[in-house]
Amino acid sequence: MAGPQQAPHLHLAELTASQFLDVWRHFDADGNGYIEGKELENFFQELESARKGAGVDTKYDNLGDKMKEFMHKYDKNADGKIEMAELAQILPTEENFLLCFRQHVGSSAEFMEAWRRYDTDRSGYIEANELKGFLSDLLKKANRPYDEPKLQEYTQTILRMFDMNGDGKLGLSEMSR
Repeated sequence: MAGPQQAPHLHLAELTASQFLDVWRHFDADGNGYIEGKELENFFQELESARKGAGVDTKYDNLGDKMKEFMHKYDKNADGKIEMAELAQILPTEENFLLCFRQHVGSSAEFMEAWRRYDTDRSGYIEANELKGFLSDLLKKANRPYDEPKLQEYTQTILRMFDMNGDGKLGLSEMSR
């Protein structure tokens, strides 16, 4: 005998850090660090399409009303844009490691302190091995379990996000983004 039919919901699988970055880059088409304007409209239309495809009923018929409610809920600083940390609140990401990363280096003083601590060879760059040490310490501090392959994935994802010149290391200007 089959159990009672459950109402359909949109169950998103957790995204890996790399998948999250792919989603971010898809919607932040101009690469300015925000999903805004037409990018935001595209994001919202795709989100609504996915919800409808999953049979999730929404309470508004007007797309503009849906967007206002959505932005009220997720645009934490009310600037009319979605930032990476705000998107991480919307999409279920593994370990939410991007939020941990962002919160750990939230202020400029904390950022410079972290920079000096992890630029161990004082080269002016955070190389992959130094970044890996930083992420390992960050995950330990946040009591987030991880294994070596996951740490390697996180390291590569951060490099993909911020290493604008592709040299395999992060300069101060790249990290300050």
